[in-house]
Amino acid sequence: MAATVSATGFKGCLSLSSSSLMAGEDYTALAGAVPTRVRVARPVRLRPMMKNVNEGKGVFAPVVVVTRSVVGKKTFNQLRGKAIALHSQVINEFCKSIGAESKQRQGLIRLAKKNGEKLGFLA
Repeated sequence: MAATVSATGFKGCLSLSSSSLMAGEDYTALAGAVPTRVRVARPVRLRPMMKNVNEGKGVFAPVVVVTRSVVGKKTFNQLRGKAIALHSQVINEFCKSIGAESKQRQGLIRLAKKNGEKLGFLA
């Protein structure tokens, strides 16, 4: 007994030799039970999302989650945005005072974001 698979799916081609011990009725029943085409659903693709890999982890994550649930998501995001902007201003002023270049300043801001993720501020 042999079956072939093509790009359209399972074809159900059965080949029996004359030396087969199957009776005619058994072959007909078996051939009727095998579908000629099998439908395969397309895989579901999830949209890529920019997400914190450390979400829910970190020392401050529980505080962040409780605060978000108490004050509401919209208010929490506004508060978080103001805090991030204030922290970026502090970094910018520090870079100006030591005479750091803009690439160094961008690197410090990226480092601050990574540290915030690890500590759970972006949970």
